Amino acid sequence: MNILLLGSGGREHALAWKLAQSRLLRNGAGRLYASPGNPGIAAHADLVALDLSDHAAVAAFCESHAIGLVVIGPEAPLVDGLADSLREAGTPVFGPSRAAARLEGSKGYTKDLCERAGIPTAGYVRTRSLEEANAALERFAAPYVLKADGLAAGKGVVIAENRAEAGEALADMFGGRFGAAGAEVVIEEFMEGEEASFFALTDGATIVPFGSAQDHKRVGEGDTGPNTGGMGAYSPAPVLTPLLEGEVLERIIAPTVRTMADEGTPYSGVLYAGLMLTAQGPKLIEYNCRFGDPECQVLMMRLDCDLGELLLACAENRLSTCQPPRFSDDAALTVVMAAQGYPDTPKKGGRIEALDAAEATGARVFHAGTALDAAGALASSGGRVLNVTARGASVTEAQAAAYRAVDLIDFPDGFCRRDIGWREVAREKEQG
Repeated sequence: MNILLLGSGGREHALAWKLAQSRLLRNGAGRLYASPGNPGIAAHADLVALDLSDHAAVAAFCESHAIGLVVIGPEAPLVDGLADSLREAGTPVFGPSRAAARLEGSKGYTKDLCERAGIPTAGYVRTRSLEEANAALERFAAPYVLKADGLAAGKGVVIAENRAEAGEALADMFGGRFGAAGAEVVIEEFMEGEEASFFALTDGATIVPFGSAQDHKRVGEGDTGPNTGGMGAYSPAPVLTPLLEGEVLERIIAPTVRTMADEGTPYSGVLYAGLMLTAQGPKLIEYNCRFGDPECQVLMMRLDCDLGELLLACAENRLSTCQPPRFSDDAALTVVMAAQGYPDTPKKGGRIEALDAAEATGARVFHAGTALDAAGALASSGGRVLNVTARGASVTEAQAAAYRAVDLIDFPDGFCRRDIGWREVAREKEQG
């Protein structure tokens, strides 16, 4: 079988690395294509140039290259309805329809669905103008949680400590800071607790758990500074105990899948639930309709079964016929190496060397924002550049292994946080 993977970041490199190990591709059984890919993905797949907004061109490529499965990595093509176009052309797709992808494409839609389905989440108000939003602040106490309704590359959430900060943030949002994504703003009550991420695969009927993780959104150590797309992550998230995972499945994931099916918009793909573990139990912060980035990297490092078969079963509505996913008992941790200036104005073009030395330690270096320069040398091409990922018997050991690899990489224009996994490392130290 031939597989087409769409996307170009660290998430897609991790998926390509794991898909290349699938029975569907091994021993010449098929070819893995990727578009647009990156230099790291090129080690596992044939890179092809496709305009993902041109659905007809993508469908034509699938037909001419006998593609038996398309895996859509990023959220934008899903929200744009690419999965629908490919399914109409007869190609199996891993990823939700345009209607189902509203779970990520519109925070307001998801909040309304939670209300209809009785899913625990923060209280909220949807606002469509600056005046309406400022008036709605009266219903909430500080700190204020403000979310651009649409896709904002993981950066559309502001937590304002006081009314003045909230007013400024709302003015920025409605003033175009996040483009069309900020045309509507959701204001939520602030939830106390620790965040964790839970993943599940579903074909619209069957649901199977797919691991947990915790990420670090802030750019600075100690979780300070502006939000980013994620500066690192680890898996599993021990704070999400088996008991809590069962509660998440029963009270959050299952009602979501059931409600969407009942309303004629069945969800097929991966459901990534961002959770707050509150004193009242787990509550949904938001959904993503694709594997997280950098959470995908740590999940793939721990996955001990055939990813291709699982994703194909989802796409063909036969997930119930598969064995449940198997994960290593090891922990995995990834450190994002970003370009100086990220998340505001990252410096591009910085040379990157010694990745082989880093991987010789047993770590994996997933490319997130890299390109080959005119001389054919590896250089940075984005904000988040590399995901240095390692396994260990504990988060403490995985952290040490990841930073050993980080320290071997020659990337003068790069930086990283040095405290990824700090909460769990502290807990492991307390437990002896």
